[in-house]
Amino acid sequence: MITFRLSNGVYAYAAYLVLMVYFLWPGRFASLYDYIEGENIYDQLIRKTTKNISLMRNGLRCDYSEVIEENLSLYRPPYTEDIINNNVRLGGEYYPEDCLPSFSTAIIVPYRQRERQLNQFLIYMHNYLRRQRIHYRIFVIEQYDPKPFNRAKLFNIGALIAMGLDYPCLVLHDVDLMPMNLGHLYACSRKPRHMCSSLDVFRYNLPYRGLFGGAVAIESSVFLNINGMSNMFSGWGGEDDDLYGRLTNKQIEICRFSPSYSQYSMLKHRPEAPNKDRVAFLKNGKLRYHTDGLNSLVYKQVGFKLHNLFTHVLVET
Repeated sequence: MITFRLSNGVYAYAAYLVLMVYFLWPGRFASLYDYIEGENIYDQLIRKTTKNISLMRNGLRCDYSEVIEENLSLYRPPYTEDIINNNVRLGGEYYPEDCLPSFSTAIIVPYRQRERQLNQFLIYMHNYLRRQRIHYRIFVIEQYDPKPFNRAKLFNIGALIAMGLDYPCLVLHDVDLMPMNLGHLYACSRKPRHMCSSLDVFRYNLPYRGLFGGAVAIESSVFLNINGMSNMFSGWGGEDDDLYGRLTNKQIEICRFSPSYSQYSMLKHRPEAPNKDRVAFLKNGKLRYHTDGLNSLVYKQVGFKLHNLFTHVLVET
């Protein structure tokens, strides 16, 4: 009996230690993955801008070394509460006027009926992005029909519009994700980048290496090369895994920055209804990569308006 009680005590103590490690050191159980260290981030970024920025001749190039090295944690008041010193241009565009930016980025946000989250997103992101001293513009692509939400199709629509305006870099961004580390520049890297690999709802762990969604940076030329995203994934789930499959099918590797640069917080939201066909679509996705995407995109644009903080594109899918 004594031995039995001691064994139980040992097991209980071991379980207690495991739980303590899990809660105090959550990254211990994360999927291991390669990442780019902070000191190498700038060298991995592609310095490319829109033509109108490239034609500017006044001033020196913007310096990004301090932003990357300091990597300030910015997700806190007052940056989350109101626009600070609002100098955002009509349509949600910004570029610094005291130096020439090295990066032009279109941030594409699929949207429907999340007004509170969108307001939080716009306030914080403009405070965050302007401190990075890049050229950017926020596009909100709103689905204006009662069909199940088609996030990937909205990304495709936004990408075509942004590419038509000469943006060389796309960030495909969910409206409920907030970057916490200022050193994670919103610019494209040599490889497509999964930006939010350290997400609070996953206890800052990466659930699996093939996860490639939430916030993704990808060159416009690469997005064209893989024919964008699938238009078939209505409802929740599958489209990000399909995007990853399109990249691997073309032997295109992805990258991530160090977890200390990739922390994101997710706003609370009501989940979308799952797509019951997502597993089947993923299984036969390879057969459709060249026929389902940007080259098969059909939609109706019912509105286009330049708001103070974003470019609003209203569509029927």
